Amino acid sequence: MKKRGAIRKKSGVVPKRQAILRLLKQQGPSDSETLASQLDISAMAVRQHLYALRTHKLVTYQEEQRPIGRPAKMWCLTPAAESHFPDAHAGLTVTLLNAAEQTFGQEGVQRLVTLCAKQQIADYRSRIPVRSPLRARLEALVAIRNEEGFMVEVQRQRDGSFFLIENHCAISAAARACSRLCHAEIEVFQAILGAGVVIERTEHIMGGARRCVYRIRTARQR
Repeated sequence: MKKRGAIRKKSGVVPKRQAILRLLKQQGPSDSETLASQLDISAMAVRQHLYALRTHKLVTYQEEQRPIGRPAKMWCLTPAAESHFPDAHAGLTVTLLNAAEQTFGQEGVQRLVTLCAKQQIADYRSRIPVRSPLRARLEALVAIRNEEGFMVEVQRQRDGSFFLIENHCAISAAARACSRLCHAEIEVFQAILGAGVVIERTEHIMGGARRCVYRIRTARQR
């Protein structure tokens, strides 16, 4: 018989705790009351789940001073929690990249990444209307990237630009082994969104940030 609240070995954690992990991944540090309102369960139930996750070293917290009352516990993910989010064929991809470098050198790896990017661009273009407005192209791109496990959202800014936010890197192991993949990602976005669009990465998971964020604007915008 399984113990109540036990961590599942392959599928991650029990559903409510998986939902908590996902929310923390998407929005960063949060208190139990905020999580409870989003999950439609009591704050006490959320705290029980959080402490269970903490026992498994998947979450931790820092106290944040509040104007009134006790400090609030702001919960966040630990590095160990990354194993509960998709990393597309991590082991195989890293092995293939290492084999390509040993066989063909860094130039060969660059050619491989370039070829993969070209194939990705062709696939995306077949699914994203070229002549549609920028917002529509971004929403189509978000849908594709979410299918691939990147936990993506788009946010319009007051100045008319957009933030394309990837809350998870589904190829993090491969990206650590080959930084060219991160450069290729911007090239893919540029090819899909068009030459009249300016893309700037403002946050980068590989640089230690919680997420990758791209500011996207038309060339006419400052």
